[in-house]
This record gives sequence, C-alpha cells and structure tokens, in this order.
Amino acid sequence: MTLLRGCISALGLACAAAVSGAHALVLSEAERSEICAEAANRYRDIFGRTAQDEPFAVVMMFKDNFCPQSITVTQGSKVRWVNVDKRTSHSVWFKDAGKPESDRVFAEEVVDLTVDWPPGEYPYLCGPHWEKEGMVGRLTVTGR
Repeated sequence: MTLLRGCISALGLACAAAVSGAHALVLSEAERSEICAEAANRYRDIFGRTAQDEPFAVVMMFKDNFCPQSITVTQGSKVRWVNVDKRTSHSVWFKDAGKPESDRVFAEEVVDLTVDWPPGEYPYLCGPHWEKEGMVGRLTVTGR
C-alpha cells in the first residue's frame, strides 16, 4: 500500500491503475459510461433535474466511481460531489494538496467546495474506496 500511495503522489492516476489493478481504473470506457449514465439517472430521480441543470459543477459518486472522473472548473467556481449510491458512504479527499478528508456522505448527501485554489491539477480520492476500488478523480482549475 505504501508503494501505491507514493505512486499516486508522484505520478498520478495512471500509475495507480498500474499498481493497484483496482476495478474502477481498469473499466473500459463503455463500462464507465454505463455506470455514469446510471448515476445520471439516479441524480435525476433524486433531485428532479439533471446535473447539467444545476448552477454549479456536479460530480456524482456511484459504484466506486466519480462521474465524471475528471472535471475542469474556473477558479472561484462551486463544485458539488453528490452520493447517488443507495447504501455506500463516500468522501472527497484532496490528499496530495494537504486538504482534510471530507466527512463521509451517505445516500443523497453532498460535499460542496468553492474552488479558490491556484490554477492547476488536483487529484482527489474517496477515502474508503481509493486503495481497493480505485475511486480517484481529478479536478483541473483554470484562471478566471
């Protein structure tokens, strides 16, 4: 596990996939698309609108995946991570950036973040699901 942690810090998502063999990182694009389509349907069923209709960026947490896995926002934007799973808790943790892990969020709960960080790429993970399930994502922040 120490190798995997160092690998994520040093080289990012591709290295984590190579070392861990975690299912979320070895899904085909079709499998990931199917999971994310199901997540989008769950979001619509729960909130009565699509994630794209929200006035902020939305990342859904579903079946040990972040949907979308990578997101780009402008500095100062709000991002909301929403757990659309029925029985699993998730978290959002910008570990490499030295940010604390969020509280666990259960079904239909959210983590909100106004991104006031400098432009750059920020990998993040789900505390309980990144090592075995490979639940990782990437936030790219651009200037205003």
